[in-house]
Amino acid sequence: MKRLGILVISHGSREAEWVQLVDESVAEAAELTSREAANSLKKAEAGSNGLAPEIGFESSFLEIVEGRLIQDGIDRLAAAGVTDLFVLPLFISSGSTHVDDIAQSFGFPPVNEREGEMEPFHVPDGIRVTFGDPIDDDAEIAERIWDNIRELSSDPAHEALLLITHGSREDGFYERYQSGMRKLAERVRVLGGLAGAETAMLLPDEAGTTLRRMHAEQPEQAVLVAPLFLSNGYFTNHVIPSRLAGQNYRYNGRALLPSSAVARWMVRQSLQWLHGLEV
Repeated sequence: MKRLGILVISHGSREAEWVQLVDESVAEAAELTSREAANSLKKAEAGSNGLAPEIGFESSFLEIVEGRLIQDGIDRLAAAGVTDLFVLPLFISSGSTHVDDIAQSFGFPPVNEREGEMEPFHVPDGIRVTFGDPIDDDAEIAERIWDNIRELSSDPAHEALLLITHGSREDGFYERYQSGMRKLAERVRVLGGLAGAETAMLLPDEAGTTLRRMHAEQPEQAVLVAPLFLSNGYFTNHVIPSRLAGQNYRYNGRALLPSSAVARWMVRQSLQWLHGLEV
């Protein structure tokens, strides 16, 4: 009989609240996924296709959180007898080199010629691994971003969005970051009826320059700045304001978590994998 495991991987942080928010979101996703699986896999419960509706979830971290690293999560799921493993990178963008490093360490091919910087993980023989995609562009995540900044808006026809995220300087990865961000920013613009939308990365340092250009091109437009980060922390609280220092903008620093939108994104990815399993 197949035993299903879902390994959610996020970056990790020294801030306990950051880790707690991720864990709570993963726990919510686990409950919702199990419920949906129980409804959609009733035939499996009768033994007709060998799938079991019970799904093991593990929340693991790329670094910092001792005892909760990726190999720890693999080991726990393997000990539970998992036969099919879905690795879900809870990262903002496929432009993250971290996502590529993790994928390569599971034996998947690199995005380009760049060699991964991590040692291979040990996955016991007999466990079939599928690697998922990070958030990139998602309609419900766009709704969450708009909900975050809605209070900053008073006259959408004369306002523009500036969506800011971490980013990457690496060839190929920069373009992936940019592609997903632009699509997401346009979704938010449409949701809010805003006049415009721009994106900027902290790496490379684009935020201040982009905001100045927006004011120069459309001086009558107010700029609503939204951070595209999983949870609040150093980048949302300190880096973004410092990069925009001295300029005129509206900002409340709200990240994606806490929000059920992130859990539901994980559920959609998990169920898509589950329904695609060979039976």
